[in-house]
Amino acid sequence: MADEPLITVSEGYLRGIEKKVEGLKALFEMSAIISSTLDLNDLMQLVMEKAKNELQAEACSILFYNRETNKLEFEIALCTDKSTSDLLKQKVILDVGQGIAGWVAEKLEPLIINDVQADKRFCGDVDKQTGFITKSIVAVPLIGRGGLIGVAELLNPGKKDYDPEIFEILCKQFAIAIENALLHKESIAKERLRQELEIAAELQKSFLPKSPFFKKGNMNVSAVNISAAKVGGDLYDFIEPAENMAGVIIGDVSGKGVSGALYMSKIISDFKYLGISADSPDIVLNRLNALLADAPHGMYLTAVYLIIDTITGAARVSAAGHPPFILVTKKDVSVMDILSGPPLGILPAEYPYTQMDLSVGDRLFLFTDGVFEAKSKSGERLGFDNLVEFVRKHKDAKRLSDLVIDYVKDFSEGTEMADDLTMVEIAWSDIP
Repeated sequence: MADEPLITVSEGYLRGIEKKVEGLKALFEMSAIISSTLDLNDLMQLVMEKAKNELQAEACSILFYNRETNKLEFEIALCTDKSTSDLLKQKVILDVGQGIAGWVAEKLEPLIINDVQADKRFCGDVDKQTGFITKSIVAVPLIGRGGLIGVAELLNPGKKDYDPEIFEILCKQFAIAIENALLHKESIAKERLRQELEIAAELQKSFLPKSPFFKKGNMNVSAVNISAAKVGGDLYDFIEPAENMAGVIIGDVSGKGVSGALYMSKIISDFKYLGISADSPDIVLNRLNALLADAPHGMYLTAVYLIIDTITGAARVSAAGHPPFILVTKKDVSVMDILSGPPLGILPAEYPYTQMDLSVGDRLFLFTDGVFEAKSKSGERLGFDNLVEFVRKHKDAKRLSDLVIDYVKDFSEGTEMADDLTMVEIAWSDIP
């Protein structure tokens, strides 16, 4: 086999090859770091420390792009003085277009500036705030699949013969890694929220009656509670404040989701405590209103509370800013718009009661506004009058509550529930 011919190359060419090899080696090392973690903070810390060391830079930073404010915010800053890093993260925010980082974010182009003092784009405000002296800078946009993520900066790099192309490739990989880490972080947060909501929903259910059905004497009660989200602010409860007496409450807490659910849980606990020792609904609402006087701003409760003699059918009803309820008798359907006080927890007030007597065959329908404020696909509201008319049309149906719920669901089919839906039916019969 003949000897391979010798090829003579220049020292400059060899140095260029060595430079490429060094760059590729750094790229492989950086790729390994990028693949090692999905934790956003660890990822940024490891990569920027590696880049800082490779280019022998005095400092480095990442500014994240805030889409809502259209500004750049320091997310990580590495330099010898920790107080400077903390100051950057806490106080320094740049407009897109402001300074070197702002220009890079706006133009989506990298910049390598060896003398920042000679560049009109340089903004010295950050140096003035931190005391750091920027002489030269390498700034690269971090662009992911969804657009601009931020800007990576290396300040005062001591190494001058690095390969800019390798550095740009690295930043592209880094941007994708950041985007993946952000998606991973968001996924974890969503899963944690889902689990917390499931726990909250279970806890909330534990405050409501174990069964939606309640019977005492001649009175039969049934309830339906459907939350618009995992948890909701509607409530109902049945208690026995005295012998041959039954109390039924329905209410709607302002606010939805977790805040409404937490407030609802507190109210149910307070109601059970107050209701068991009072035989008139006005007394209970007056005391409950006093307890809720220190409620968080904007939180309140609308409610209707009845106490019924389960032998005679005599009932006292008090209301606190809640929608009217419906009385269905053998002959007619009536809207019971009784005298009411304001919602509970807003201001000091005296809550009156209304006396009424239930006869055999009478039914009371109490509901929250989620029932008649349901919307159709076209955005039309069901409306209170339409609800009353539906009840009037089907007043002789044995399972009227179920028909009402089906009516609301059919009306709002194809839309997302905007409000909780709760309904309580009280039926009076001649069979204890």
